[in-house]
Amino acid sequence: METQKTELRIEPITEQNRTEAESLHIASAQTGFIESVVDCLKEADKKKCWRPVGIYAGNTMVGFAMYGFFWMYFPFGRVWLDRLMIDERYQGRGYGKTALRKLLNRLQKEYKRNKIYLSVYKENRVAIQMYEKAGFRFTRGKDIHGELVMSVKLSD
Repeated sequence: METQKTELRIEPITEQNRTEAESLHIASAQTGFIESVVDCLKEADKKKCWRPVGIYAGNTMVGFAMYGFFWMYFPFGRVWLDRLMIDERYQGRGYGKTALRKLLNRLQKEYKRNKIYLSVYKENRVAIQMYEKAGFRFTRGKDIHGELVMSVKLSD
């Protein structure tokens, strides 16, 4: 019997699901590649340009992402997919790849922009491989934390 894969959906982090989001954790081998969800949400509380979201498979939050738009990048601003993580219990199921695709669609529609940026540590080969498969390429730039900047140009 064939099992049907659960469709992923993306929902904003609210007071109702914040504790659930804060319980998500990366695998120990990924430590240092991304801030904790708790730290991300504290940052989003201070800077309202951030949009933290939960990634759901059915009724279960399996991951977290955070994105936003920043005018400081002259002259037109930039849309950043700043955080994307799948909880260690749910890794290896294709959720990261599917969530990335859904997030890119969401960002394109929400911000009416075709170019999306993110940053990644050069040691994070698994994430880099996933981003490259999605069309991201290195820009030769670095962010304020020394991470390498990647961007993707989405079709209209």
